[in-house]
Amino acid sequence: MSRIGKMPIPVPKNVDVRFEEDVLVLKGPLGELQRNIHPSVHVQTEEGRILVSVTDPGKKVKALHGLYRALIFNMVTGVSKGFERVLDIVGVGYRAELAGRTATFHLGYSHPIQFDLPQGVDAKIEKTRITLKGIDKELVGRTAAKIRSFRKPEPYKGKGIKYAEEIIRRKAGKTGTK
Repeated sequence: MSRIGKMPIPVPKNVDVRFEEDVLVLKGPLGELQRNIHPSVHVQTEEGRILVSVTDPGKKVKALHGLYRALIFNMVTGVSKGFERVLDIVGVGYRAELAGRTATFHLGYSHPIQFDLPQGVDAKIEKTRITLKGIDKELVGRTAAKIRSFRKPEPYKGKGIKYAEEIIRRKAGKTGTK
């Protein structure tokens, strides 16, 4: 059995858990999430916690055990607290603007980059700091990675879009010859 998969998932009082056929539905104060559950994975609820188990002990099913436990834990956290990802824009003249659900990035290219935010992700842009919030951890992370891919930080001057907690390893530039 998976070590992670064996651990029970605590469910807060304000989160409602329903299991309909192969779909797990979680509803909380921030919204509702649902996920299809693999047929080899068994999910049961009891007294404020969710237990995940598997039907047959195979190598792939063991991997699914831990995976589904982590996915369900992220769903519970998302509908109760939500997730946040912060990005920083570094570089002279680099900036971002938000108009409705469309973000416009000026990142040193000859044209601005237009990006439509997906449903379920809210953004707040303050000068050079982008804050993404949502209840689906996977969607928030994928959106942050997509925004970062517009101009990844480069190692010489550190210019680009980086995660707030990311540390850029800097390289020395060319040395002049004499």
